[in-house]
Amino acid sequence: MMSSSALATCIFLAAQTYGVPPAVLVGILEVEGGKVGQEVRNTNNTYDLGPMQINTIWLPELAKHWGVSEATARRWVRDDGCVNIGVGAWILRQKSEEAGSIYSGIAHYHSKTPRHGIPYRQRVFVAMQRKGLLKTQNSLR
Repeated sequence: MMSSSALATCIFLAAQTYGVPPAVLVGILEVEGGKVGQEVRNTNNTYDLGPMQINTIWLPELAKHWGVSEATARRWVRDDGCVNIGVGAWILRQKSEEAGSIYSGIAHYHSKTPRHGIPYRQRVFVAMQRKGLLKTQNSLR
């Protein structure tokens, strides 16, 4: 388990590195609910790894980029919370650029299929609101 100060440092470093809002990373972390060292098997025989539940489909690209084996990339993503959060921020940046906005990028972080991505984005927004990181329309009046 990461200390609160280590978690905050990782979030802010990843947000700054990839140009994504730290509040969104906090919301995704809350919704994903993963933990350092965790592997969750999916119905499609992939796995979601660590705090941000990074899908193993990303491992070949990460391994190539880092110049390591896929087994090493898997271990880093699964077992190092900061690496995991950094990869999550990198994925969010890619999805946001592909989709044209951070708003759509949040949905696409989970799925490009609207019936899955849109409810996911809403859960991220609710998580951000609960943590005081996103104001509702009513609180702006």
